[in-house]
Parts: sequence; structure tokens; C-alpha cells
Amino acid sequence: MIKINLFPYRAARIKENIRRQVTIYFLSALFLILVMGYYYLNFTKEIQSLRQEQDSKKKELDSFRDITAKIKKLRKTKAEVEVKLKTIKDLEKGKTGPVKLLDDIAMSVPKDKLWLTSLKESKGTLSLSGTAMDNETVADFMNRLQSTESITSVELVLTQQRKIKGLDLSLKDFALDCKTYAFKPKAPPKAKKGERRR
Repeated sequence: MIKINLFPYRAARIKENIRRQVTIYFLSALFLILVMGYYYLNFTKEIQSLRQEQDSKKKELDSFRDITAKIKKLRKTKAEVEVKLKTIKDLEKGKTGPVKLLDDIAMSVPKDKLWLTSLKESKGTLSLSGTAMDNETVADFMNRLQSTESITSVELVLTQQRKIKGLDLSLKDFALDCKTYAFKPKAPPKAKKGERRR
């Protein structure tokens, strides 16, 4: 019987397997390093481009800050001018308003049929009293007042018949309350904290 020593063949095969595994390991490691290097370089380039873009945006933003400051200043100036213009309009209205009101009242009086005996104005409320020939004349006077620009509402407070002694003549005494252009209704009272509005 012939005996063959296979040990050197097995040892060579084991060495070949180990060499192959080491080569595969190193090649895999090298491939992984190359892939990581590629992605690292890509990410580095992307980061640099993003930083450059950020810098350019910051410069652009700085230029816009100056413009924004100018716009804020212009808005403030515009608001101040609008307040001044409103004040001027209010002063002009206050200056010409009473004259216009008196003119509107004078033009609304029916001639030779109605006479005013009293006229009082306070905080936009005008109180008129006088004497008219009849109720129709008072109604006509109220309608004329209501149609003027100076008076917003007219309310009849009193009409009373008065006979003149010695003459067979009866006249109507009347009283009116009117709201003028200057009337401002009272603001409702503010509710206190913890108090509910009804």
C-alpha cells in the first residue's frame, strides 16, 4: 500500500486561501476608503459652495438693511405728515364749520313764516327754539335742516300753541334738538378686568 503525504498540499492551499482573504479585505478597505474620499470631496465642495452662497446672501441682506432703514424712516415721516394734514383739515373744518352751520340755519328758515328766538350749541348738539305760523311750517323747517350738510339729525322736542291777545291769531312755539357735524357719540364704558360684558 502506497502512502501519499498530502500535508504540504493542504498547507499551500490554506496559505492561498489566507492570501486571497487578506487581498479581498485590503481591496475592500481600499475601495471603501476611495468611496469615502469621493463623498468627502463632494461634500466639501458642496459645503464651500453653500458657504459662498451664504456670504453673498449676507452681503445682499446688508444692502437691504440700509434700504429697509430708509423705508422705515420714510414711513415714519409719512405718518407724521398725515397727522399734520389731518390736524390742518380739522382746524379748517373748525374754522369754517360754525359759519357754514349758521348759514345753513339761515337758509332753512321759511321767510315770514318762522322766527327763531333762541340758538344754543354745545359739543355738537344744537338747541333751537322759535315761533312759527303753523305745524306745517315747523315740519318744513325740520326737513330743510335735515337736508343740510351741517346737521345730521333733527328731533322735535316741543310744540305749543300760543294765542296773541288782541289779534285773532294763533302761533306755534317750538323747540328742536339737532346733531351737527361736530357731534361725537360717547364711547361705551370699558369693562373692568374680570367683569363680563352683558
